[in-house]
Amino acid sequence: MVMLHESQTASTVLLIRPAGFLSNPQTAESNAFQQAATLLAEDLQTQALAEWQGLAELLQDAGVKTIVFDDTEQPAKPDALYPNNWVSFHADGTVVLYPLEAENRRHERRMDIIESLSRDHGYSVRRIIDLSPLEQEGVYVESTGSMVLDRVNHVAYACLSSRTHTEGLARFGQQLGYEMVVFDARDGNGKAIYHTNFLMSIGDRFAIVCLEAITDDKQRDAVRSRLQSSGRTVIAISIEQMNQSVGNVLELKTTDENSILVMSGRAQRAINAAQWSAITPLAEPLVAELDTIEQAGGGSARCMIAEVHLPAQA
Repeated sequence: MVMLHESQTASTVLLIRPAGFLSNPQTAESNAFQQAATLLAEDLQTQALAEWQGLAELLQDAGVKTIVFDDTEQPAKPDALYPNNWVSFHADGTVVLYPLEAENRRHERRMDIIESLSRDHGYSVRRIIDLSPLEQEGVYVESTGSMVLDRVNHVAYACLSSRTHTEGLARFGQQLGYEMVVFDARDGNGKAIYHTNFLMSIGDRFAIVCLEAITDDKQRDAVRSRLQSSGRTVIAISIEQMNQSVGNVLELKTTDENSILVMSGRAQRAINAAQWSAITPLAEPLVAELDTIEQAGGGSARCMIAEVHLPAQA
């Protein structure tokens, strides 16, 4: 299957304004980056909402078209501000819905959002691929959390974990014409990394990747080689930098075709001079302070953004 050509970077994004952000107890076991919250629930929501608003305003001010939907208060969805785990949008008009491991995250899948993108925002939705029934088989693949997509070459990189299964990856690859590059990756404590987008980000002309987290030498070499063969500069980061969200960044295009690299303040402070010298000629950093969201939610800037690659309606 051959998909329509797709640009690597999006200039339109979807964000979900949180209504009840919490440190989700159903995701804590698999997410080593998530820490128990020390704030009261009301204060946690207030701080997370302020951080979310800061990111949204930065994106809008930079010239990224930002489509915002409000989370609904019921049912409770503590991770609703991470929409990139339940949906992906593609240039041929395809929308994919994904199977999620945590039961309370499954409420995040909202057809009203898909319908509104078409009805209210002028995007063409030509087919919907719903992989969510795989949940009944205990099979999960959590969208562009589980997979980091090279959209230009139709290659998906994925590290296996309790949230990312080979069968789910195969179903995505078959339906969308993607080749899968699958590997094992672990953090400094030997725990499987829950989402691939925490150790890797692929932009137009560069890729940021924590190669040392990939445990098998052959798999590591294969990932490095495949990224290099795509013509991208490979910027290697350490496990400690990965722990500071340096891999959880996302390149976007502004309306005037400038490239920006969205990241958290924690990530910005962890990037070294040599890495900056490779990044800054290719993308301008856009930095949001996300400490509360990162600590309590276990996800950073990239997790908060769903890229809208859908075509405009004719």
